[in-house]
Amino acid sequence: MDINGASAVVTGGASGIGAAVARQLAGLGAKVVIADLQADKGEALAKEIDGVFVSVDVTKTEQIEAAVNKATELGPLRALVNSAGIGSAQRTIGRDGEFSSAHDLDAFRKVININLIGSFDATRLAATAMSRNEATETGDKGAIVSMASVAAFDGQIGQAAYSASKGGIVSLTLTVARDLAAAGIRNNTVAPGLIETPIYGTGPESEAFKAKLGENVLFPKRLGTPDELASMVIELITNSYMNGEVIRVDGGIRMPPK
Repeated sequence: MDINGASAVVTGGASGIGAAVARQLAGLGAKVVIADLQADKGEALAKEIDGVFVSVDVTKTEQIEAAVNKATELGPLRALVNSAGIGSAQRTIGRDGEFSSAHDLDAFRKVININLIGSFDATRLAATAMSRNEATETGDKGAIVSMASVAAFDGQIGQAAYSASKGGIVSLTLTVARDLAAAGIRNNTVAPGLIETPIYGTGPESEAFKAKLGENVLFPKRLGTPDELASMVIELITNSYMNGEVIRVDGGIRMPPK
């Protein structure tokens, strides 16, 4: 699917993986709407790639709608990348046998609301807009790529909420692809492994920590880069025969319990 002259929405597009995807989409001629809460970074990136920044909290349907509507003003919306998400680290139970020390349910709901429900909300709204498009020469009206994680398969200790949210995205992949097939819209998912993003910080201690993490990767023994992950996202958008798939981009890692 050719996206030159089309528009795209990238949630969580102001930094890290989302920013790498936004740059690569722009490099293919797409007009990119960066949907994020990080205004300074989002505005700067939008200026760099000749895109548009829209402030979006993915738990707010009306804000997602605003981003989708802005995209359709720029050109036919052909691509959505669901990259907004948060992490979580909390065990299911505490060590003292008290109910009060069990996993906080509000924290669990927050992760599900952002990572899973936010992605589905963006998917249903963007797909609705895509369904109005004229099909391309390859028959596509649009393509959606959501971001899961290897935690969907190899959840570590303390990742109950995060793994559940990403596992939900994995489970939605084929079902949503089947829902959207009649409309000419494809739906795929990428499951990243250990990717080098700002979350790890900078400096000697950070580099040592990342090197230690990289030892667990089968090959190459390092963290992946946002550009390496983004290139798979682009493949899933532009390759018209990719549909209903979950692709691990993880260097062959299988995460240990902790």
